[in-house]
Amino acid sequence: MAHFIDARSSLVNDALDGLLAGSGGRLARLDGDPGIRVVLRAERRAGQVAVVSGGGSGHEPAHAGFVGPGLLSAAVCGDVFASPSVDAVLAGILAATGPAGCLLVVKNYAGDRLNFGLAAERARALGHKVETVIVSDDIALPGARQPRGVAGTLFVHKVAGHAAEAGASLERVAALARRAAAAAKSLGIAVSTCTIPGSPRSERLAEGQAELGLGIHGEPGVERIALPQASDLARMMAERLSRAIGGADRLALLVNNLGSASALEMQVLTRAVLATELGRRVRLLLGPAPLMTALDMHGASLSVLPLDDELEAALAEPVPVHAWPTAVRVAPPVLRPLPEGLAGEAFAASRDAVTAARIAAVAEALVAAEGALNALDAKVGDGDAGTTFAGAARAVRADLDRLPQADPAALCRALAERIGRAVGGSSGVLGSIFFAAAAAALADGAAWPEALGQGVARVQGYGGANPGDRTLLDALIPAVAALKGGDLRQAAAAARAGAEATARMDRAGAGRSSYLAAGDLAGVQDPGAAGVAEAFAALAGA
Repeated sequence: MAHFIDARSSLVNDALDGLLAGSGGRLARLDGDPGIRVVLRAERRAGQVAVVSGGGSGHEPAHAGFVGPGLLSAAVCGDVFASPSVDAVLAGILAATGPAGCLLVVKNYAGDRLNFGLAAERARALGHKVETVIVSDDIALPGARQPRGVAGTLFVHKVAGHAAEAGASLERVAALARRAAAAAKSLGIAVSTCTIPGSPRSERLAEGQAELGLGIHGEPGVERIALPQASDLARMMAERLSRAIGGADRLALLVNNLGSASALEMQVLTRAVLATELGRRVRLLLGPAPLMTALDMHGASLSVLPLDDELEAALAEPVPVHAWPTAVRVAPPVLRPLPEGLAGEAFAASRDAVTAARIAAVAEALVAAEGALNALDAKVGDGDAGTTFAGAARAVRADLDRLPQADPAALCRALAERIGRAVGGSSGVLGSIFFAAAAAALADGAAWPEALGQGVARVQGYGGANPGDRTLLDALIPAVAALKGGDLRQAAAAARAGAEATARMDRAGAGRSSYLAAGDLAGVQDPGAAGVAEAFAALAGA
């Protein structure tokens, strides 16, 4: 798999330089040894307890992205998924620590415990006050002797950083951090593993599978499951977290993107979690956001922390650190009624058996073709042409018995309204224009072929496409022309021939395909034209 890197050997150092370049002078790093990668605040208050954390890279923005007031004083970065060395951790301690002492926040992995632990001992031998807190929030294996430290570590960063910023003593900062570490619980889910930059991708999950209870280093999950719908997944994860935290009546919830889940997916998952019994106890929400990632893993994790007044105040306090998600208080969504004026024309339902059968046949055909049309569109567009056609078909089919089937002009006006409302983007508008123009022509006494021709002309006028531009018009224009002979079978054949001809067109004059090279278009039918051909084939067979 290709990556935007210069060399794997310099990956982490190059990335940290990029982080510093975008910090506006807020961050600094230690210089002199490329194996010692420590990011720290450019300015710090010497009287504060230093809060130092870190670990392997690949979890960005953790840990270096959380260096700043109210959070970390310094972050020590190892190679990808590898603990930093003892010398690197010691350098971070010495650079950040003043008379008030230092708290090390350590995730419960053997490498981190050993390297951070020995560095702490060496710092103490040099006369520094150092405390450590081990975070082991993962609940993937109930009863595990050594639970992993995962995204719940971020609760500890915030609680400790808040106390240190307020001037608390090392003993007090450590006590609060340990309280948060003991209470935080996390669980992860993913549908793919991650890719180490500079290495080939390794796939171990089949389509539709997911791993529940995985860590943050690409290691396999505890369970391999069939991926359920988001609501069912949220209930499953929430029930396990509920058992782990008991009956706490107010919680903080951190929704963490493990790397490459889309914002849409993360928002859906967040909504689903908040709808569970556990979600109804959430007082503070952090995210959804990529916070402690696993490179490009397509997954998410949920972390919960039972709150008291002190922990809630610490998490709720804003910090001037770009990557840190501001905690928001969970409230019901604000809903307002639709504005007046959207109702449109009221249609009197009427029945015509032939018209109803034809509409139903076209709708069934377009719904059935959804996957095939999406596959075509994935090659030359954004992969949703089938969903667009099917969405319009489902909307019309759902209203079939309420349509004015026996009144052609009113029927076309109703189709224009239904399609325009159900389908977004240019497709819905063009479909609405087509049927609205046909409706006007029918109302003026035109026959169906002439009325549909008027619809085609308006689509051309507003859409700016012409025959040969590799759009749905390449199937629609010849089909409507063939209708003048009164034969639906000829129209269907013309639409099919027009759609097939688009596969031989090496340039597109409109639509997303117009941005593609000839080699990407070769042999691929335009999905819009293919959809029109499916519709006319269904009409002919109805």
